[in-house]
Amino acid sequence: MLQLYGNPRSRAMRCLWMLEEMGEPYQLIEKSTRADDLQSAEYLRLNPNARIPTLVDGEVVLWESMAINLYLAQKHEGPMHCAGPEVLGLAAQWSFWAVLEMEALLLDLLLHRAVLPEFARDASYAERDELLLRKPLGVLNDALVGHEYLVGNSFTVADLNVASILVWGKMARLDMSTLSEATRWLDGCLARSAYGRVRDRTSGK
Repeated sequence: MLQLYGNPRSRAMRCLWMLEEMGEPYQLIEKSTRADDLQSAEYLRLNPNARIPTLVDGEVVLWESMAINLYLAQKHEGPMHCAGPEVLGLAAQWSFWAVLEMEALLLDLLLHRAVLPEFARDASYAERDELLLRKPLGVLNDALVGHEYLVGNSFTVADLNVASILVWGKMARLDMSTLSEATRWLDGCLARSAYGRVRDRTSGK
């Protein structure tokens, strides 16, 4: 059985979402981000970075959430399987793009809008993040004109990986009012039942 080390309040969320979409049986082994929870000799043998998530699939051990999801999409048959190299290539393109162009900005925005205590938040940081996010969000919006999904005619790991990053924007009250195509697409992604099950785990339902 697939084993995932992590928790739904971390980047492991996107891997949990992927596993729920696939319908494959899996075991979630809860790991926090605390050093004492990640620095054990047993866990360091799996992930020498002492981070989450980590996936164990038989003899295969993988870390980095995007790599885990692309691996799962390639290996396992079912609704999330990458049907050909062009699908896998485009899924990798969008996944790496989202990490490089948006993830750090969205995380910083979330920190200064919601996570940090009030005294530590800096509104100028949040304004800068929103300004810098305009270009990549415009690229995403333009790519979705006339298309329901990022790759082909169905929901794929490309949509899941990019949407899992933009969830932070939702939490940080990111202004997407001028991005009708991206907003439509993101709302559709987050309305999926598999994401709902992961969200319920996060809220403790």
